[in-house]
Amino acid sequence: MIFGVMGIEDVIKGYDKNDLAIATACSHSSLQIFNGARKEGLRSIGISVGSRPEFYDAFPLGRPDEFIVVESYREIMERKEKLISKNAIVVPTGSFVEYMGAENFMKMEVPTFGNRYVLEWESNREKERKWLEGAGIKMPELIEDPKDINRPVIVKYYGAKGGRGFFIAKDYEDFKRKIDESKPYTIQEFLIGTRYYIHYFHSPIKKEGYRVKNGTLEVLSIDRRDEANIDEAHRLGSITELESMGIHPSFVVTGNIPIVMRESLLPKVFEMGRRVVDESYKLFGGMIGPFCLEAVVTDKLEIKVFEISARIVAGTNLYISGSPYADLIQPGLSTGRRIAQEIKMAAEQDELEKIIT
Repeated sequence: MIFGVMGIEDVIKGYDKNDLAIATACSHSSLQIFNGARKEGLRSIGISVGSRPEFYDAFPLGRPDEFIVVESYREIMERKEKLISKNAIVVPTGSFVEYMGAENFMKMEVPTFGNRYVLEWESNREKERKWLEGAGIKMPELIEDPKDINRPVIVKYYGAKGGRGFFIAKDYEDFKRKIDESKPYTIQEFLIGTRYYIHYFHSPIKKEGYRVKNGTLEVLSIDRRDEANIDEAHRLGSITELESMGIHPSFVVTGNIPIVMRESLLPKVFEMGRRVVDESYKLFGGMIGPFCLEAVVTDKLEIKVFEISARIVAGTNLYISGSPYADLIQPGLSTGRRIAQEIKMAAEQDELEKIIT
């Protein structure tokens, strides 16, 4: 079994493998996850805070079979027996982990899809860089000393999600005006190119396909994020002109745009994914299931990765009915459905311990 919370393996042994349920928070990519479970004949459980969200009634094919209502995300820790009694397997999402807190999520004593130890490497910018560089991935140059800023850079606070906590600085004086020294941060060169968010899926148990370790690697889709207000700010002038008017560029994700990469880059995309997965096994026992490499492709067709999200990302919501890539694997395949398929396959092959922590 991959690294996990003590006792999870015993919990899984007690599950009825013919009556499994997928559980996740009612946010982020839950509609897609519940829809995927439904398509694969698995039950689904929506965890909501405060009250049952009414908007799910508008989407019957994306509505969970039942809701568990809690007063706070931390209360989920106290509901473990209820979740376990329903043979629940929790699927982590960005919102779920962020609202509950990575440390609490790590300690949750309910079977979780994937290797939750990846959260430690994903949320720490230094560890993230060690992982990606160890995999031979090209990354933006890191600026160690703010006084060395001599070109546009992007400053990121640790754990910043959905684009919050990012800002651009042109020089040291600009950096000093904007930085909150009380928060840990990293400084990277600001990459010029086209952004691609590549949605992968690594299975340690599937044998047919692009081979990685003892399993396979799939590319299910690609998106580009629509960010406010940086994606529209150029209409009003340069960044300098905007800041003089009191408008500061921000990177808060408000939506996602479908995109297809030129086919000649796909061999590089798969090799990058293979290296990242291989390195994950060396560092923490392997990254299982969906992940996203967030990259920029330059005009020289060089791919540089500036971040990794080691779970399902919201950009996959574009492709609930499939994508130009997933349709070449199985028509109508979404990342949410692929998660359900992996859980079903593992249960049928008596290999749940390979995909659960």
